[in-house]
Parts: sequence; C-alpha cells; structure tokens
Amino acid sequence: MYSIFESEIMIRPDDIDMNNHVHNTKYLDYVLAARYDQMNKNYKMPMNEFHENDFNWVISTSHIEYKRALSLDDRIIVRTQIESVNGAQSKVNFWIVKKGNSKVAAEGYLIYTMISIKSGKPVRIPDFIIERYSV
Repeated sequence: MYSIFESEIMIRPDDIDMNNHVHNTKYLDYVLAARYDQMNKNYKMPMNEFHENDFNWVISTSHIEYKRALSLDDRIIVRTQIESVNGAQSKVNFWIVKKGNSKVAAEGYLIYTMISIKSGKPVRIPDFIIERYSV
C-alpha cells in the first residue's frame, strides 16, 4: 500500500470563473502542483532528477468527479496516493478537500506514463524509481 500525501494549495483570484467559483480546468492544475510539491517533499525525487535520468512523465488519462464548488475564500488540501505501477504507467488517485470542513470538492485519478526524453516513447518505470516511490 502506498502512502497518502497532502499539499495545501491557495486559490487565486484568476482561478475564479464568471460563475464566481473555481473554473473546472483549475482542478487539474491543483493536482499537478501538489504532485510536483510531493515529489520534492515526500518522495525525495524532484522532477529534475527524472530529467537527469532521461525520463519525463506525461498524463495519458485524467478523470475528475466534481462534488462541490470551490470559491476564492476556500483553502484546499490536495491528497494523492499511488494506486498502482505497471510497466510504463502509474495510476495516482487524488482528493481535493476543503480545508475548513474537510469535505471532498473533487476526486479522481490520473494515469501517468513515463517516457524517454530522447525518444519521446513510453519506457518501463525502472525499479530504482519504484523503490523510491514505494513509501
């Protein structure tokens, strides 16, 4: 079982749409920002280390279920957890939670595919990376 990690994200005024709540496209930005933060803070393997090893991540699937609107006054916590690692792909579940009342505003998953920077093609996730992310 993989650990669940959290990152706090501040909603910015430019995240708000004409309906006076967070635009749906921003939710994915929040998850990506949280994963980037967690790569450094929790996994101790920042993105530049992937690049040094000729690897990069691309999202091949994203699925988001919107539960509650977020507004400018909300503080949010983004929780993520690796569900599985298989070949070149890793499935990561996420929950975007309102900090004040702990209610889930959105949840879903992303499937990341590891690619070679040189070829641009998928590559099997190396064991040393799986080990570092198995916390």
